[in-house]
Amino acid sequence: MNTTLVIILLFIAFKLFSVLRRYLTTTPRQMSQQTISQVEELIKTKPVFVASKTYCPYCSATKKLINEIYPEAYILELDTMEEGSEIQDALAKITGQRTVPNVFINGKHIGGNSDLQSLGKEKIKKLIG
Repeated sequence: MNTTLVIILLFIAFKLFSVLRRYLTTTPRQMSQQTISQVEELIKTKPVFVASKTYCPYCSATKKLINEIYPEAYILELDTMEEGSEIQDALAKITGQRTVPNVFINGKHIGGNSDLQSLGKEKIKKLIG
């Protein structure tokens, strides 16, 4: 192999490792205290707060159910936001949950889609108040 090809392959391997490391590690990256505070404020002030991603089928199911009960829910589509990764890291630090959807009702962490679905509409309505 020539030197240029080796350098290109090493560069590709490094980039691939960097991307995979992001998804294979459980420790969130450093995020600003400001982001953590902003996320905590959303959790406290929004009756229903959902962190979501547009392409996630579990997020779609969560949004469908929430919309039937409380259409005014505050939903962040993290994959459409420049600071979406940092917000997701902040949520992981706050809740221990790295995945989306990440659902909060009146400041209480509900969990993900299966957690929300298992509550059922009536219990969700009661939690919202």
